[in-house]
Amino acid sequence: MARRFEALWFLLVFFAIFGAIGSRMGVPNMLNTLMHTAYSLLMETVFYLMAIIVLTGALSKLLLEFGVVRLLELALRWLMKPLFGLPGVAALGAVLTFLSDNPAIMSLQSDRNFSRYFKKYQLISLTNFSTAFGMGLVVTVFMSGLGFARAAFVGMAGAFVGGVAATRLMQRFVLRAHPEFHDEPSVSGGDEQKISFKSEERSVFLRVLSACLDGGKTGVELGLTIIPGVLIISTFVMMLTFGPSADGTYTGSAYEGVALLPFLAEKCSVVLQLLFGFESPELIAFPVTSLGAVGAALGLVPRFVADPSIRIDDNAIAVFTAMGMCWSGFLSTHAAVLDTLGYRHLLSKDILAQVVGGIVAGVAAHWLAYFIC
Repeated sequence: MARRFEALWFLLVFFAIFGAIGSRMGVPNMLNTLMHTAYSLLMETVFYLMAIIVLTGALSKLLLEFGVVRLLELALRWLMKPLFGLPGVAALGAVLTFLSDNPAIMSLQSDRNFSRYFKKYQLISLTNFSTAFGMGLVVTVFMSGLGFARAAFVGMAGAFVGGVAATRLMQRFVLRAHPEFHDEPSVSGGDEQKISFKSEERSVFLRVLSACLDGGKTGVELGLTIIPGVLIISTFVMMLTFGPSADGTYTGSAYEGVALLPFLAEKCSVVLQLLFGFESPELIAFPVTSLGAVGAALGLVPRFVADPSIRIDDNAIAVFTAMGMCWSGFLSTHAAVLDTLGYRHLLSKDILAQVVGGIVAGVAAHWLAYFIC
């Protein structure tokens, strides 16, 4: 009986949403816009993103192969304890997730040689810490490729601030729920030397070639995983973001919609202007999409840049970069990470901490851009 009610509610919600959109656009136009927008995103955005991800995947594998990641970890250790309340080896998680995506932290959290340096509350908060750096290289390179390199680096600084907020807040939440975790080690034993990534002895040429090919292959796999998010989430968000064609009619072309998000954003435009400095209400679509998939959110940016009615500047790109990195689709990954650790019951606290961290990242990026850009 419960399943029947669930099916009934699903059908009611489904037809209510698409019925409302279809009544505004016309059902044929709505369906054509869905298909044309998805196709346009696939051809113009997904393959461009995949090319970037393949190249950055090769670069990240090279950095791992030749010990640069270990060097960066040693250089960043001194920041970990005072800012994030984490042991120095946490810097390795930051570097790895920056070079790939936030789920990369799962392999480290499950490694006894890595996790033994953490108390239980610290290991749990590592989920929030790593998310603030997830997809960092891809997001930065993508924004730089659009001509906003300086703003992208300002946004990275904002994401760093947001990461501090999210990590510290999650630690507070965990200790309030489980004060015994403060002094309880996550695991015992392990060897710090095994944290380093060491390769078998081969010639430099073979190491470079293998690293590039393996990293590129990983990039292709990651590029394939973003396709559903970009095509499904971005298409739907764009239909809620953009309005009819230039003459005010619906033609079924790509990137038409009902402009619901700008309508809602306009109602709180003063708050958005104060917090993030957004000049156009349509820009709120980026952080909203980043909650589910930052790759999908990146698919919105070229359209924003090409639309003369939307004011997108260094400030907007800085805020996009900061919030995109700090959230980086965490709603779709944190449940799996916490479930792997055995702390699924802390998911609501985790989500709240990360949402606050993303907002802090956006605010920090806005004010940094105000003084720098």
